[in-house]
Amino acid sequence: METTTRKRSRSGGGAARRAARGSTAVETARFIERNIPNLELLNDEALEIIEHNAETVLEEIGVNFVNNPAALERWKAAGAEIDGERVRIPRGLARKLCATAPSSFTQHARNPARNVEIGGRNLVLAPVYGPPFVHDAEKGRRYATIEDFRNFVKLGQMSRWLHHSGGTVCEPTDIPVNKRHLDMLLAHMTLSDKPFMGSVTEPSRAQDSVDMCKILFGEEFVRDNTVMTSLININSPLTFDDTMMGALEIYAANMQACIVSPFIVGGAMAPVSVAGTLTQVLAEVMAGVAYSQLVRAGAPVIFGAFVTSIDMNSGAPTFGTPEAAQITYGAGQLARRMGLPYRSAGSFNGSKLPDAQAAYETASTLHNGLLAGVNFMLHACGWLEGGLVASYEKFVMDADQLGALHKMAAGVSVDESAQAMDALREVGPGGHYLGCAHTQAHFKTAFWRSELLDYKPYETWSEEGARDTMQLATARVRKLLDGYEQPTMEPATLEALTEFVAQKKASMPDSFM
Repeated sequence: METTTRKRSRSGGGAARRAARGSTAVETARFIERNIPNLELLNDEALEIIEHNAETVLEEIGVNFVNNPAALERWKAAGAEIDGERVRIPRGLARKLCATAPSSFTQHARNPARNVEIGGRNLVLAPVYGPPFVHDAEKGRRYATIEDFRNFVKLGQMSRWLHHSGGTVCEPTDIPVNKRHLDMLLAHMTLSDKPFMGSVTEPSRAQDSVDMCKILFGEEFVRDNTVMTSLININSPLTFDDTMMGALEIYAANMQACIVSPFIVGGAMAPVSVAGTLTQVLAEVMAGVAYSQLVRAGAPVIFGAFVTSIDMNSGAPTFGTPEAAQITYGAGQLARRMGLPYRSAGSFNGSKLPDAQAAYETASTLHNGLLAGVNFMLHACGWLEGGLVASYEKFVMDADQLGALHKMAAGVSVDESAQAMDALREVGPGGHYLGCAHTQAHFKTAFWRSELLDYKPYETWSEEGARDTMQLATARVRKLLDGYEQPTMEPATLEALTEFVAQKKASMPDSFM
């Protein structure tokens, strides 16, 4: 682990420990390296059936690349059959094209100590993405602003277990649509030194993202390295729109990573069966990844799967369900068979508040993602109300619980110290381990401990105001934001970024469409 540089006073005994607990100094954990097995839900026969059926979908049904003549020309040159905007891909062609995508890659941060490795046995955690609303205990639910956006970037920077600053952590609705990507990128680049995501809402905004990265990292460095991972959603079922594909084309041409991710609500955008949904997911991902390789062979890309089910009574999406878990596990197996990094899971829930429903559903999806072999987990903290809301309190609740994923992923050690034979001999029958040498040597690191939840006796808890988790989270948000320190940046780089944003904004009228 590496620690942000902060000075803090020292004193002896319990006072020192209390001061340490009260400090806003933040250690940032390295990305997770799993030492536990993946959960393999499907057998080889089931996987082969799904793969065969996905190839049939691409060959017989096909996919649409809409409003994108250049894409149709690329596919035609590669050997696909073009009928209007429909692209039918011969069996085996998409998988062959996908083979040039790397199985893992490094995303560089402006602080090299924050670089992340995406793929293999690794898991990178990134915050919520895309909500137009925010919520906190004081002001309630409201449209997000750029101030909220900056606050969430600061919380991400201060979060111990979060490896990535993310992208559109909330949608700043007080900034014109055609200009807000500039403010969001500037916030990620200046308020955090963790990796971040680029804009995908219009191809020119993807190009702005690349150009700003050239200022931040240097043009030569960006040419040779991946410094952004960006989300490209497929318009399921089987439709690739020109906006998302236009952004993908920019990023792939510049060797920047894309998550090619179907957006599935089972029963609405995909079949109601798990096998049928996995077939569609695989077909869509293969077509999208293959297209990225047509743009530039070797461009880094991630197999994405955002999947939820639907409440057949209300039509609302549901989260934390067994079917979504099964699809998450199955898609992970399919991604590994393709040799691609895998994105899925998150702190998904449909609750309106950070309550018991939110906690149950979030815990389910987080641990499903860990066991499914996810390599990049978007929405790992802050998600509320089916993704419509970024919640301040939920952000810090989730970010705290991500520590449990780190501990679980570490596996079980059986080295000489972990065997604890010296402790067993020292204590013997009828004793206790609290004072033994082994406990004294390891008690500080033996158990993962929440930095948020309350473990005090009832009497102490009551005397301190009987605060529930929401109140504790509100206090932690305030503490983290009050203790935030902006990472340093070369003044010339900051000036160049600020000038780029100002010139871009001045070059076009405001648009809220």
